[in-house]
Amino acid sequence: VSTQSTGAELLLDPNIRVYVFIPIVLICLFVGLIRHYVTILLESDKKTELSQVADTHLLRRARLLRENGNHIPRDAFMMRRHYFNGPNGVLKVEKQSPAAANPMTDPSMMADMMKGNLTNMIPMVVIGGWINWTFSGFVTTKVPFALTLRFKDMLQRGVQLTTLDASWVSSASWYFINVFGLRSIYSLFLGPDNEADQSMMMTAQMTAPGAPPDMKKAYKEEWEALEVRNHRWALENITDNILYKNNSVDSSYQIAQKSVN
Repeated sequence: VSTQSTGAELLLDPNIRVYVFIPIVLICLFVGLIRHYVTILLESDKKTELSQVADTHLLRRARLLRENGNHIPRDAFMMRRHYFNGPNGVLKVEKQSPAAANPMTDPSMMADMMKGNLTNMIPMVVIGGWINWTFSGFVTTKVPFALTLRFKDMLQRGVQLTTLDASWVSSASWYFINVFGLRSIYSLFLGPDNEADQSMMMTAQMTAPGAPPDMKKAYKEEWEALEVRNHRWALENITDNILYKNNSVDSSYQIAQKSVN
């Protein structure tokens, strides 16, 4: 084994790539795919309130007017903005702040939380322990840049060699890198909104469960954004521009014909 003091290079057995490196990647990939479909099967139907759907569509219409208002005449834009932001506009309606659902009083929410822990934490602990027991003590790969000694605890779990370069990655650390680093692969196979991404699932569990969106705050933000929106009709001189371009094309064509003759 080479050391930092001697400066020698550490050469890995090619069988490590076949029997350790690639299997860990495939195990993490297939576990994520299985977790995605199991989560879909265990997911309960979420009830959607009619008022919440109406508020979402209203905010979407206001955003479309704010982003694409230059493609309609000024009178049409001002009429629509008055509908949203006028004295009696729909965006000025007082909305009550939503109350977060209490998971202790909602059995369905408690069941969803238990299902999330079942499909998220248990496979991670079981597969991680099995990989740490089966592939313990292996050095799998090396990062292509130098690292300080502070990274040894993170990249060399299970390999207690103080003289080993910090750029080398152990099998246990390689497993955790794959657990949180296969997001692009999952998006390629399952799409952007998938249940296989471990980091997204942990972020969702850390947020307040059952908290509906704050429509009062969303209405206020959209009202302010639409209020400062200035209108400039993008098609104001479209006829003159088209005629000018046609005349330019005709002139260029006539010049080209004269040069040919």
